[in-house]
Amino acid sequence: MPSKPKNKLLSELLNLKGVKVKGYQNYQDIGIILVLSATQKQAICHRCQNKSNKLHQNHWYTIKDLPILDQPVYLTINRRQFKCQHCRIPFSEELDYVNKKRRYTKRLAQDIVQQVLADDIKTVAQKKAVSEEEIQTMLRDVGEELIKSKPNGLKKLGIDEIALIKGQGNYCAVLVDLEASKLVGILEGRTQDELRKTLQQWGKEVLIQIEEVSIDLWKPYKNLVEELMPNAQVVADRFHVMKQVNEELDRQRKKERNAAEKLKESAEKEKLLSGLKKSKYVLLKNEKNLNNKGQEKLKQVKEVSPVLSQMHKGKEELRKIFDGEENWGMGLLKLGDWLLSFYKYFPNSKKTIIRWIGEIISYFDQRTTQGVVEGINNKIKLIKRSGYGFRNFDNFKLRCLLCWRY
Repeated sequence: MPSKPKNKLLSELLNLKGVKVKGYQNYQDIGIILVLSATQKQAICHRCQNKSNKLHQNHWYTIKDLPILDQPVYLTINRRQFKCQHCRIPFSEELDYVNKKRRYTKRLAQDIVQQVLADDIKTVAQKKAVSEEEIQTMLRDVGEELIKSKPNGLKKLGIDEIALIKGQGNYCAVLVDLEASKLVGILEGRTQDELRKTLQQWGKEVLIQIEEVSIDLWKPYKNLVEELMPNAQVVADRFHVMKQVNEELDRQRKKERNAAEKLKESAEKEKLLSGLKKSKYVLLKNEKNLNNKGQEKLKQVKEVSPVLSQMHKGKEELRKIFDGEENWGMGLLKLGDWLLSFYKYFPNSKKTIIRWIGEIISYFDQRTTQGVVEGINNKIKLIKRSGYGFRNFDNFKLRCLLCWRY
């Protein structure tokens, strides 16, 4: 018979709430079997939430737990049935460490799910001596738990989208905790109704805690934040503003290159094309990051195109405003000066900046961006490629959420 000190030590090593080891056996080629007993003599009725100590029946069965020193571990447990003294109806006690109708502990399921993320189901099943069907059940259980869970301590939210299938206009919305760099939601679509449904499921207690929401320049996102998150400041992502400026600059580059190719005078044509060809990289990249060769090419572009020279100057000055200013007041003044100087070169960007000026200057106080979101989007795309695409969106969603859960 095992001694009490040994049982106490095993109980501490097992580290399961509400139970203690009252005996064990070590069987060769099978593993270690620990017999557990409850530390409490009562349980809470799930119907009326009253405590009961009137034992009705014992239900003993054996479940699998995490191995110890590569030895399989099995737990013989008792899910007792009590008779509620208030409802007068029998009920089974809730066990924190194992789900109902499961033959393994929650922590074993979590360990196997983590390994599946780095490997495949078949290999993990062979290593852990469990069936593939059991692993599928574990994944399904964790998935249901993830779907029901709400973000905890969410202060800064990022909303963006990625293409499910490139080039087909099929987008899914991505929700990210910017402070924790963690994916908290992924939706099959990006419509207002789909986003509203997910956000409302989080509950008001989560939504009122959100202080900032970083979005791209898409009005439905802004309207939704204003509708559901009363304490949140909408912040327009600076990189999307710069992206629009860069796109306008690149359109002008293409326009001038096409015009040069139509010239009949060969000497002028050759000079312009020599300067404009392979100029996209040097015009759009941050000037301070260009090497000597890039600087030389940029100088060549400016010599053949005064318009591109001014547009590049405007692009660089706008970037410096975003990099340098640290309060919304100075940011607003600098953006006003920029618009006066470069509005004729960037007419579309000018309209966008004026339309989103409140959300753009909000960036300067906390300097919140969607840089974290873009990094997470890249990882989601990697998951999609590693699975050679996903026919079932729920499986894709589960795989993505699991990566940030563990």
